[in-house]
Amino acid sequence: MVEAGQKAPEFCLPNSDEVEICLRDLKGKWVVLYFYPKDLTPGCTTEACEFSEALPDFEGMDAVILGVSPDPAEKHRKFIEKKDLKITLLSDEDKEVLKAYGAWGPKKLYGREYEGVIRSTFIIDPDGNVAAVWPKVRVKGHVEAVKQKLEELKSGK
Repeated sequence: MVEAGQKAPEFCLPNSDEVEICLRDLKGKWVVLYFYPKDLTPGCTTEACEFSEALPDFEGMDAVILGVSPDPAEKHRKFIEKKDLKITLLSDEDKEVLKAYGAWGPKKLYGREYEGVIRSTFIIDPDGNVAAVWPKVRVKGHVEAVKQKLEELKSGK
């Protein structure tokens, strides 16, 4: 997994309207990049809704929120419409970006091992460096923790 202090891996991924969003185009802004397993599932819906609700706070700190999953753009569109999401969702169907950030790997469920998305979040600073990492995220209270960390990073604490 990419660690704080490292250069954030570059990426260009399609959003829900199939418009390509590239990290290089976001230079000068803070980026909250979060990886999640699947649209319209309970934990992922909670996380997306909480990030959407907190979007004005993040925008007030000059931050962009990008959610990434292997779901196709069309599924992201349905998710956004159904849950009235305000954040940008990106589609990584080849899992290239997931792998580059270390957010794809072995997982266990009921004793069965499989490859899947490791729910994780990264804050990328305006220079394109990883400023904070949350590996293996628990959804409850996560958005608030990310917001607090961003405030700390911006104030130079």
